[in-house]
Amino acid sequence: MHQHPAQDSPLGKSSVYLSQYDASLLFGIARATKWNELGFSANNLPYVGVDIWNCYELSWLLPSGKPVVAIGQFIVPANSPNIIESKSFKLYLNSFNQSEFASFADVRARLTADLSKVAGAPVLVELKTLEDVVTEGLHAPQGMCIDELDVSISRYDHPSAQLLSCSAERVEEQLYSHLLKSNCPVTGQPDWGTVQVHYRGKAVDHASLLVYLVSFRQHQDFHEQCVERIFLDLQRLLEPDFLSVSARYVRRGGLDINPYRSTAQATTTNLRSARQ
Repeated sequence: MHQHPAQDSPLGKSSVYLSQYDASLLFGIARATKWNELGFSANNLPYVGVDIWNCYELSWLLPSGKPVVAIGQFIVPANSPNIIESKSFKLYLNSFNQSEFASFADVRARLTADLSKVAGAPVLVELKTLEDVVTEGLHAPQGMCIDELDVSISRYDHPSAQLLSCSAERVEEQLYSHLLKSNCPVTGQPDWGTVQVHYRGKAVDHASLLVYLVSFRQHQDFHEQCVERIFLDLQRLLEPDFLSVSARYVRRGGLDINPYRSTAQATTTNLRSARQ
């Protein structure tokens, strides 16, 4: 069995939480390994998109010694060479706690430089006050929820495109489910999310989509890779003119990760859900 690329990361290991700024804590995981497994490479990605991270535990010291708290938004291109491993991200952000920065702009510049270096592509950083986030509020997914469909489910270990079915009728619709769950491939800890599908193509059978999404329940993969698998399986089945798949995941360690994959570049919003 091949060792997972994240085995060398801080995931699943006892860690010392440093409170002085240290960019070396960040750990990148190459996307190419999973891309190869799914049958493509950086030169022929079947989608465009981003990974939107939100940090709710960001703080530093002003020159006076007074602490500042903020919420960070980080947008990583889906075609960046590396994923930023989540525990290393958390350790890195904690290293700001007792570090001195003169302004929001200084912190943003430091975060932008460090994260872009590890991702291997420009990362967009925005720092928000708590008042900003309160004003933005919570938002419900768009479209129809399929969670109340009466289905029988017995498969939870690994998703298979064979669980999906469709008709020849072509439609445009938005569907979502709050029942997405998968597990971290290193620690086995659960990852909970809401997934949304917007497409224009052959009409997916809603019940089969729900069974398929629930089949991720014991599957082990990172957030980004689960969304990419859903996108690819639906793209092959539905032959869509347009397809987007996104997921809003529940935060862990003060961070939530929200992947978005699409056949066409679209304005990506960062609207918090009820579980975020």
